Amino acid sequence: MPIQALLRRRLARLANDQRGAAIVEFALIAPVLMLFVVGIFEVAMILFVSNLLEGSVREAARYGITGYVYEGYDRIAVIRRIVEHNSAGMIDMEKVRIDTLTYQSFSAIGQPEPFSDTNANGTWDAGEAFNDVNGNGQWDPDMGVNGAGSPGDIVVYRITYDWPMLTRYVDKWLGSGSLITLSASYAVRNEPWDIGIAGGS
Repeated sequence: MPIQALLRRRLARLANDQRGAAIVEFALIAPVLMLFVVGIFEVAMILFVSNLLEGSVREAARYGITGYVYEGYDRIAVIRRIVEHNSAGMIDMEKVRIDTLTYQSFSAIGQPEPFSDTNANGTWDAGEAFNDVNGNGQWDPDMGVNGAGSPGDIVVYRITYDWPMLTRYVDKWLGSGSLITLSASYAVRNEPWDIGIAGGS
């Protein structure tokens, strides 16, 4: 048999050979599959921690509106303990940011301090007169006053946390670097408690 015919026969037999095809196909699909599984796990953890933050801020607000102060603690310290208790150990309390901002009305939440827009550019510029609502001596884009407020005040509880990604495979789709910023907020009106009994903020 001529050598060319023999080569053609062997090449034809090799072309029809399906042995090992599954391994090759799996090798091509496995990286995409693993990335997909890791992505699902990362998203599930982010949703879980976000849910914990929302529950924590809700429970903190439920305590805060009462004005009650445990002996030996101030209200802000108790609020931090409530957040820690409701976070199931998933949040590093040294890195979490808890803000409590007081407003005089719900419509004032997140609003800038009023100012005279003398050059009509829509933003506050140095030298323009403004109403220092929060009393810190400077114009602020948010007029909220730090603290848990007094009876009848509107208070926004806000928790912000930079969640560390568990892997680096899906960073460019889900976060910046290895962290993704999660936050939750809750707005309430303080109850009209008796300051003499409950204590101040």
